[in-house]
Amino acid sequence: MDDAVSTLTRDPAVGGLTTGAVARLLGVAPTTLRSWDRRYGIGPASREGGRHRRWTAADIRLLECMCGLTNAGMPPAEAARAALAAASPEPLSGPDDHEDEGRAGRHASHAPGALPIGRARRECRGLARAAVRLDAHAMDELLAAAIERYGLLAAWESVIMPTLHAVGRKWETAGERYIEVEHLLSWHVSSALRRAASQRPLVAGSGVSLLACTPGESHTLALEALTAGLAQQGLPVRMFGAALPVEAMEEAVRRTGPAAVVLWAQSRSTASRALVARVESIEWGVRGARRRPVVLVAGPGWAGQLPPGARHPSGLAEALDALAAISRR
Repeated sequence: MDDAVSTLTRDPAVGGLTTGAVARLLGVAPTTLRSWDRRYGIGPASREGGRHRRWTAADIRLLECMCGLTNAGMPPAEAARAALAAASPEPLSGPDDHEDEGRAGRHASHAPGALPIGRARRECRGLARAAVRLDAHAMDELLAAAIERYGLLAAWESVIMPTLHAVGRKWETAGERYIEVEHLLSWHVSSALRRAASQRPLVAGSGVSLLACTPGESHTLALEALTAGLAQQGLPVRMFGAALPVEAMEEAVRRTGPAAVVLWAQSRSTASRALVARVESIEWGVRGARRRPVVLVAGPGWAGQLPPGARHPSGLAEALDALAAISRR
């Protein structure tokens, strides 16, 4: 516990903390604390001069409970009820509570910093709130828990991707605000995927898959998820990341002799039919037994401009199935 909270716990007579100090301590915006106080009664027991909030150790413990519940994806109104119930022996329910909670939930969807998650999983809402607060520890815990509980594929499709899309929509419609949220969330998603990728030894005799973004393309998270999914099946993979130059890509194919190559393009400007043809033409092996890779194109950038006969998986599950089949031939 923070030194300031420890002092309050040992000697309540020293007074309370300001809203700003508590916000910094818990990693929440001061406006969020004021909103919780106004809407749900999660506020300081005393006010200096009748107006200024001063938070005691007991108040902060109640806030910590509230933060923990919202981190787990519980709606704020429901989290407030649970936190207050845990702190009070008196029954808190009444005939109008469900109506009040519905009103609070509707207002909360328009609160500053709220993300357009919609009806996504509770874990998705929790991850979104942690991202907006820039709470690195909570993001790591929530991502690890989602992957462990649902498996990598379901966690990616039902928790991680909806949250990433919501963050992207948020900063696009907020005048370039929340870019720091997107960057931090992406970093922690990448870290969680790397941890998930190191859990199983390789299956002998499987062909390697080479994954790379096309030149000029910097969006790597989908390929990182594919890398982790292949690694979890014990299938060998080489992930070359963002914006791999053409010459480097050709050299990598010749040196590794992959069974398959996946080329990711997020935008139409980075999708190149000529690149696909060039990679498909690369050969390796001894004379009389020359081989070529199977090339898959992935990402929304290829929509409407697929090379003739190109394989274009529609999502992570289809890409994993296709690469597993190719690798095990």
